Amino acid sequence: MWTLSGFADEIDPDLAVQCAVLSQLSIGFIEFRSAWDVNVLDLTDQQVTDARRILTEHDLSVSSIASPIGKINIEDDFEAHLRRMDRAVAVANALGAPFIRVFSFFLTTDQRPEDHRDEVVRRMSALADKAIAGGVVLLHENEKEIFGDIPERVHDIVTSVNSPALRLAWDAANYVQCGVVPFPEAYGLLRPYTDYIQIKDAVLATAEVVPAGEGDGRIRETVRALADDGFDGFFSMEPHLAAAHHLGGFSGPENFIRATKAFTGILDAEAIPYR
Repeated sequence: MWTLSGFADEIDPDLAVQCAVLSQLSIGFIEFRSAWDVNVLDLTDQQVTDARRILTEHDLSVSSIASPIGKINIEDDFEAHLRRMDRAVAVANALGAPFIRVFSFFLTTDQRPEDHRDEVVRRMSALADKAIAGGVVLLHENEKEIFGDIPERVHDIVTSVNSPALRLAWDAANYVQCGVVPFPEAYGLLRPYTDYIQIKDAVLATAEVVPAGEGDGRIRETVRALADDGFDGFFSMEPHLAAAHHLGGFSGPENFIRATKAFTGILDAEAIPYR
């Protein structure tokens, strides 16, 4: 049984509105990125408590903390970032989230990936150690313009760190926007390390983000392969249909519903059960 989740801050800044739309869609999990226009790691302890109460009232659980950990330049202060990782672990534990999404550091156009590879691995290893201590698992997302933005470097990270606390989140649209056709090449390389799927699609020629199945992310083919592989995990809606920026995106309620129905339509056509 596959499980739906979603970046519900793409619906509305207010957490109660986010929860209401997820409930309308019969989605029982949320990927918590922000509430009340505040990033999840910047919520006060009282706000985290309030969030937990609102989620409970709507019978929602947290699939992952959608943190911005790793969304700094590779040469920025890492010690401060490690302290921020401590907050991510604390919030994940407070909200009962098994996963924390992370990234492998931005590079400018004049920073060659090969020159910073060892430092990326060192930093990702340190983050994984924090995760082990906190009883959570990190999910590396293949964001554009970070070290791990293409399949070969993602594979390098996850195999070099070689930690049970570092796994992969799959984002087909991000691969497309890097000029990568994600299936079957990237899938074959990364499937053994992939535990979580983020759902958005994109057009190769324009990089425009579109609902699942309307772009070049080969969502249908990936879904079939995952079903054949016996995948049993989360599929998190991240539509980005109205706006996108380096810390997230926005869709609004109607677009979020449209994107979700596009994906569940694929699942229905493939006769794949989900909840």
